[in-house]
Amino acid sequence: MGLEDQRDVETDVYQPAEDSHLLADAACEALADADEGSVVLEVGTGSGYVAGRIDDETPARVIAADLNPHAVRQARLAGLEAVRADLVAPFADGALDAVTFNPPYLPTEPDNEWDDWMERALSGGEDGRAVIDPFLADVGRALAPDGSVYLLVSSLTGVDEVVEEAGAHGFSAAAVADESFPFETLTVLELFR
Repeated sequence: MGLEDQRDVETDVYQPAEDSHLLADAACEALADADEGSVVLEVGTGSGYVAGRIDDETPARVIAADLNPHAVRQARLAGLEAVRADLVAPFADGALDAVTFNPPYLPTEPDNEWDDWMERALSGGEDGRAVIDPFLADVGRALAPDGSVYLLVSSLTGVDEVVEEAGAHGFSAAAVADESFPFETLTVLELFR
């Protein structure tokens, strides 16, 4: 299912699309040799697709988190350890070895926003970074000193702007995967200190 089809789905939970597949592939490759005791958090898990792939393909303990209670329920039904959380707020300092996040990134004018769970899963505010910026401001606190973040970013959001914001919070960034579509290019950034 493509991003353009998400609005037409009668569900309250974001279902896997091309961005989900790109992030899952990149994260699974990067985390393939993770220590068995390492903890990976997927923020904004939606259906749990990315967390499920990481859980199946790596030795890490995976936690799926979402603000949407319907997403948490769907992830639990898929057999994942899932919690309701706003970004990384409830996680202890230094508790996470890796964090993955496919954030809401579509730039949306305030007058065009809908007040429902799918809108929250898709809309990144006027510049596409309304959720990314607060995430970058707090994820370093919850991340272990040698931990990494795998963040999906769209060209519609501005990859350079996201890299600059990450740098303001002490992160270096490297693009580890990308895929181009007629309407955007999706990039997975690895953020590390």
